[in-house]
Amino acid sequence: MRTRAYLLTVTWLLSCLGGASLFVPKPSYADGFRLLDQGTAAIGQGSAFAAQADDPSALYYNPAGMPQLPGVQLYTGVNLIGSSTTFTNLQGETASGGPTGAIINPPQSYLYLTWSLSNVIPSSNPFSNLSLGIGVNVPFGLQTNYSSTGPLANVVTHAELPLLDIKPTAAYRVTPYLSVGAGLDIYTFSNLFGDGQAEQKRIAGPEFALLGIPPGSVLEVNGVDTAVGFNLSALITPFRTDGKPRLNIGLVYRSPVTLNLDGDFRVNAVRAADAKIQLKLPWVFTGAIAWWPVRDDRHEWKVEVDVDHADWSSFKNLDVSLSNGVTLPFPQNWTSTYVVMAGTEFKWLAPGSLTGWEIAARGGYFHSATPVPSRTFTAAIPDADLNAYSVGLGLLCRPPGRLFGVLPCGRGGGSRWLPASIGMDLAYQAALYNSRQISSDVDPRVDGRWSTTAHVGSISFRFNF
Repeated sequence: MRTRAYLLTVTWLLSCLGGASLFVPKPSYADGFRLLDQGTAAIGQGSAFAAQADDPSALYYNPAGMPQLPGVQLYTGVNLIGSSTTFTNLQGETASGGPTGAIINPPQSYLYLTWSLSNVIPSSNPFSNLSLGIGVNVPFGLQTNYSSTGPLANVVTHAELPLLDIKPTAAYRVTPYLSVGAGLDIYTFSNLFGDGQAEQKRIAGPEFALLGIPPGSVLEVNGVDTAVGFNLSALITPFRTDGKPRLNIGLVYRSPVTLNLDGDFRVNAVRAADAKIQLKLPWVFTGAIAWWPVRDDRHEWKVEVDVDHADWSSFKNLDVSLSNGVTLPFPQNWTSTYVVMAGTEFKWLAPGSLTGWEIAARGGYFHSATPVPSRTFTAAIPDADLNAYSVGLGLLCRPPGRLFGVLPCGRGGGSRWLPASIGMDLAYQAALYNSRQISSDVDPRVDGRWSTTAHVGSISFRFNF
């Protein structure tokens, strides 16, 4: 009887935790908890990059763009994200949340490596049109924190989803007018990033004293899993001048993935029971078109529009299965949604006295419609319709130029171990969420007005060998 009573107690505790916010943290920007910004050059253009895809972040935005990249290219960057969420409940109490400190730590990062076989295989060999790549990024989640003493302390104090995506990828230039790409998306967790698990924490309220758990105890649910999806892509170039694209059309499909998270429920860091939850990631289809009104030996000007459709309709629940055989239902019932992105880039290919340099100025905007309905809104995912504005700067340096006036930008003077060129990208984005008045059917403690603003600073380095 004591064992059964203990299991029933654990069941009740988990129910009070609010399964609708167990694992999924507040995103930095939009579309539920999907992170759109996966490359600095793209961020500067409002993430409208799937039809341009001319740096190694093509591994994420459109792998079919990889055949545009000669030789071996390495691209790595980091997004420094600061955000603020404010909540005022129906009683006039307020709470604020966001990342710990000035920026989210660890920061969102990405690493992409591409290799074109055209440099090592004769052009008469069909495999010379093949490009290979591997990437690692963080496409879903991040983290959020609320005060352990405010009106949300008994709802959620910390949530994170440090989900990594490992991307082995290949692309092939079928003709000068068509390239295709395909790859795997291996979603997993690692202790190298965050705590290496999905987790949510909260503070026990006075009601837990009846069950022998002192108020103020830290309650936690966590879980991990690895799952595999895939992506397919195409880059169509119907119009060229002097061998350079003037019009590109990009198409990208990312498959749905289901993570069966396996973890436990803890009280003050002591395991109390096993817990399982199924987290479904949506399929996403992207259509994009890029046009270069100007593209000659001195200047390039590109304008691009992308549209994402994410099928969040499969995200129907986050039901929790306990080790005692009980399943707790927690409906989500999200809806399919879209993101519209627009961006532009202007390049100076021979900027006056700066021999060996290319300079790019960028700007962009995107609008994201939230898939989260008010009736199942949770404090861990305070999503809303969003407008984001961005600017960016790109620098690419070749010999005889010098980076920061000191470091040689590429091979020269017998330095054969140096890359052929070095690039640096900078971007800033302001993400402005619409304010939401929430009336939830799942958890009335989140009823009230929610507002969120996020700021993203991004820097990346590119090495072309």
